[in-house]
Amino acid sequence: MTVRLEKMNSVEFQQYLSYAIKNFADEQIKSGNWEQQEAISKSRQEHEKLLPEGENTINHHLFTIRDKNQVVGMIWLAQGINEKGFIYDINIWEGNQGKGYGKQAMKEIEIVAKKIGLKSIRLHVFGHNKVARVLYEKLGYVETSIKMEKTL
Repeated sequence: MTVRLEKMNSVEFQQYLSYAIKNFADEQIKSGNWEQQEAISKSRQEHEKLLPEGENTINHHLFTIRDKNQVVGMIWLAQGINEKGFIYDINIWEGNQGKGYGKQAMKEIEIVAKKIGLKSIRLHVFGHNKVARVLYEKLGYVETSIKMEKTL
């Protein structure tokens, strides 16, 4: 496996954005944060706010994850203030999951982060995403905040 990150081009970005809007809406619904009828609209607004210039938005680094010539996923790192970064999204496309691509991409994004002067990286993971939580813990990420809810 030879994982490398390549800057996302405009075609890849448009494909990713279509996927991301729906996926983020679905995750918010699963988490009980948004109602189904408003989720796509809210997700689209969030993405437009965060990426007003698309893949060329300043301080946002969107990468296609490749293994040789095959596209296996994507990762999005934002460069924040105080030398802190934030991973807004990482996705390993179906058929490529469970093969170590996510772990390798996370290691590669750390190299990118160091090159642009970041001292730490944060991310958000939905509570129901146990696979991702285990991966992040194995990579040295620690929980810094936990929200809890009980449905009555």
